[in-house]
Amino acid sequence: MTPPFDDPTRLHTTQLTTKSQSIEAVRARYRPQRIVTLFVGESAPEKGKFFYCGSTAMAGHLEPAIEGSGLCGTGDLRDRFVTYGWYLDDLVLEPIDQWSRRERAAAWRAAQGCLAHRIGDYRPQAIVSLLKCIKKIVKQAATDAGSDAEFFAVPFPGQGHQRRFCKEMAVILPKLPRHGERPP
Repeated sequence: MTPPFDDPTRLHTTQLTTKSQSIEAVRARYRPQRIVTLFVGESAPEKGKFFYCGSTAMAGHLEPAIEGSGLCGTGDLRDRFVTYGWYLDDLVLEPIDQWSRRERAAAWRAAQGCLAHRIGDYRPQAIVSLLKCIKKIVKQAATDAGSDAEFFAVPFPGQGHQRRFCKEMAVILPKLPRHGERPP
């Protein structure tokens, strides 16, 4: 897919593709009433499964990290996210994972303002960037939103970073706010 550089607003506005609209509809079903911790990924995948659609590589690495950090719960991971007040959103609302690094970086910059607006609406107490290369843009979006949320960044659990992801998440997870609980 060629990025729509002739209309950069399409990357982060209501002019979403049909696929992106269906992804956002699924995501909305798992949005907690009050988001206390916001996880931010790059974008939903062009191919493969989206986190809120069920068993994914991200969930496969996140679930053991959650359990290993002593956070227990019932139901599947998506339901526990809602119960905890955790929510996974993406910097870019169109799938861009198949684009070149240069095209993706342009999409990240173009989407920063839209993410800032969403962060302002969510008002999370903590934000976790799920990809280190987007952390500066996510952090700037939080600053632009006037957010004073605690900020964390971890590597995406792919391309050999799975162990590092689990190790860093094990440290971060107990610090994250959850509904009805204060982190230590």
